[in-house]
Amino acid sequence: MADYETSEHFSADERVVLAYADCMTNTPADVPDDLFAELKSHFNDKQIVELTAIIARENYRARFNHALLIGSDGFSEGAYCPVPVRQ
Repeated sequence: MADYETSEHFSADERVVLAYADCMTNTPADVPDDLFAELKSHFNDKQIVELTAIIARENYRARFNHALLIGSDGFSEGAYCPVPVRQ
């Protein structure tokens, strides 16, 4: 994810959403006009409102968990989620 801006694994739509999420995650959440204009060239107003709500909700949950020292359940340890072995 650190190289999403140049990675071939992300589409132009995905890259602009990730840049938007980065800006919204900063404190203060400052989205430059040029980034917002780019976002508008990829998505309509309803889609932007939905993206904004989803990003804000995830930021809320992350900050809530951090403030209460709620840690990971270990689902992403090792950067993968193994499928349980069936008995």
